[in-house]
Amino acid sequence: MASEKLKAAIIGSGNIGTDLMIKIMRNSRHLEMAAMVGIDPNSDGLARAARLGAAITHEGVEGLTRLPVFDEIAFVFDATSAGAHVKNDALLRKLKPSIRVIDLTPAAIGPYCVPVVNIDAQIEALNVNMVTCGGQATIPVVAAVSRVAKVHYAEIVASISSKSAGPGTRANIDEFTETTSKAIEAVGGAAKGKAIIVLNPAEPPVMMRDTVYTLSDLADREKIEASIEETVAKVNAYVPGYRLKQKVQFDEIPASAPLNIPGLGNFSGLKTSVFLEVEGAAHYLPAYAGNLDIMTSAALATAERMAQALPGVQRT
Repeated sequence: MASEKLKAAIIGSGNIGTDLMIKIMRNSRHLEMAAMVGIDPNSDGLARAARLGAAITHEGVEGLTRLPVFDEIAFVFDATSAGAHVKNDALLRKLKPSIRVIDLTPAAIGPYCVPVVNIDAQIEALNVNMVTCGGQATIPVVAAVSRVAKVHYAEIVASISSKSAGPGTRANIDEFTETTSKAIEAVGGAAKGKAIIVLNPAEPPVMMRDTVYTLSDLADREKIEASIEETVAKVNAYVPGYRLKQKVQFDEIPASAPLNIPGLGNFSGLKTSVFLEVEGAAHYLPAYAGNLDIMTSAALATAERMAQALPGVQRT
């Protein structure tokens, strides 16, 4: 017999929070959407949440703590900003020390989590950071190469439609590059990581595209390609629009003509280039907003796995 679902709240009633709410309501096996939190009483996200039966407040996280359902909430997703998250987590932790917080901002006060790479290592963490959209799309690929060969340097370029970059994304560009770069190393396994984000103003809006470059020791190319393809399939299981745009490309860098990487020095070995596309599920956001879709999908996949591991939750 299935156990009752665990109640979840979302802080942030903008695009990401609203899309996540719909995903929880449609797809979650272990979570129930209980409350939506915002600061704008006229936001579309709060209005939709109310129509769909969730408790709402426009008084921020303090308003959440005053809702009758707060005592029952086991998971909180924070889709606000890096600065706001630090304050939100501190207040939640003071009132409910054991609450699980899934951080969709670049605050990174908890360990980085990329579900297909390290969810098992973070299964008991009380606060996990979902890195960034670019991180969720590219770090699995860096980790896939790292499983086969030592990666000395990894660089990712995330290109998204400017229309899918809301005020939170724009206000956190510096945090995006710093957080993603660190996670490429800490989770992806690269000795040195670099992240670049491009806001593309093209009309009609373009889908999210990600390019991953790794510089590694020489290794079996077929094994690297197989590792990448296996990883892409695993991400695709919870982000159906995630796919390789073309075959993996390889270039051997000879010792006689090394690449000079700033901060790393001369490098020779194997350059692996991976080209990805992320199409959104269009639950709430347009299909071109794959950058937002991969964040909400990864956050839900993380919380589902954590909830499944808790006592009293049926394991399937």
